Amino acid sequence: MAMTIHCDIVSAEESLYSGLVESLTAAGTEGDLGIYYGHAPLLTRLQPGPVRVALPGDKERVFFVGGGFLEVQPGTVTVLADTAVRAADLDEAAAEEARRQAAEALEDRQSELDYAVAAARLAHAVAQLRTIRQLRDRLG
Repeated sequence: MAMTIHCDIVSAEESLYSGLVESLTAAGTEGDLGIYYGHAPLLTRLQPGPVRVALPGDKERVFFVGGGFLEVQPGTVTVLADTAVRAADLDEAAAEEARRQAAEALEDRQSELDYAVAAARLAHAVAQLRTIRQLRDRLG
């Protein structure tokens, strides 16, 4: 039996997951992270993208986070997300529309602030679409 670590995935709106996991994979600002039992303490920023948790019994849950922080302490890993949803609850049509609108806003920007906001929205929408497609590919 694999060693487990307690995991909490929370956003400002709700707690999405709390329980034991065998591993957690997330997109950090410095690259992808794999967290297993015994991982060294860590605090890092997360990019928008999927967070995968491997549960005991060869089960997996996938969440989408819109950024935030990941903290690893002995025996515990915590994802403090800016926004978070279960990947199965993502709406592909809405994400595609958000991507289209953000791309248009990048072309029509009036200031540097407009550019930064549009670029962040575009990155968020593209990350949602990537998560949806990865989940669809895994499930067949």
